[in-house]
Amino acid sequence: MAKSIEIKKVTKKYKLYNSSKERLLDVLTPKKYGKDFYALRGVDFEAEQGDVVGFVGINGSGKSTLSNIISGIVPETSGSIELNGEVALIAVASGLKGDLTGRQNIELKCLMLGLTKKEIKALEPEIIEFAELEDFIDQPVKNYSSGMKSRLGFAISVNIDPDILIIDEALSVGDKAFAEKSLNKMKEFKTRGKTMIFVSHSIGQMKQFCEKILWLEFGKVREYGTVEEVIPKYEKFLDEYKKMSKKEKQAYRKKAMSDED
Repeated sequence: MAKSIEIKKVTKKYKLYNSSKERLLDVLTPKKYGKDFYALRGVDFEAEQGDVVGFVGINGSGKSTLSNIISGIVPETSGSIELNGEVALIAVASGLKGDLTGRQNIELKCLMLGLTKKEIKALEPEIIEFAELEDFIDQPVKNYSSGMKSRLGFAISVNIDPDILIIDEALSVGDKAFAEKSLNKMKEFKTRGKTMIFVSHSIGQMKQFCEKILWLEFGKVREYGTVEEVIPKYEKFLDEYKKMSKKEKQAYRKKAMSDED
């Protein structure tokens, strides 16, 4: 199978400052202020066309950062990324403008993706119907619940038919019936050979839907393999990690972040 995603030695570094004054001084003076924080460090990852890959890891491990880099929302600090096809990211309220209505958001997002007004007009009813927002579609998105925002974002992304679909915690909000409908849509994409990345804290959804698992731990790849290989190890780790005291968790994190590859 052809590669759809190739990521080599990708690192994402942020600067953490104690104040806005420090941030300004770091820009204006030769002296360096702030502390380097690595959200990702030397990540290697490949996915083939038709792969359904789950990203797992405790909070702060870099799952959303990697998703945002693949989708082009944030740039990597170093490393290389090669993508074969159009990418769509579905996250709660991702790319939605609060002051615009749901309908205006549909039009804006589709225009940004290069669709014509005629194509948008044809797609709009399908998007609205899938999102189940008929009564609210002409209301400002800032008045939507998180579940409604998620439904709208999901409906837009799946109906524009991307080659690579990234779902970042978008099914963790809203009702069970919509989550089930969304999973069915994703299964349809899977049969059509689309590549999907699924970021979720739900191990059940991972087992149900994914074939491969990328386990990130504090910005590094800890494991990458099949669901059967990785999930039991991750579940065992989670069980042990939850039993740690706050002090033990801090010590574990410090050691994991200081270990060199």
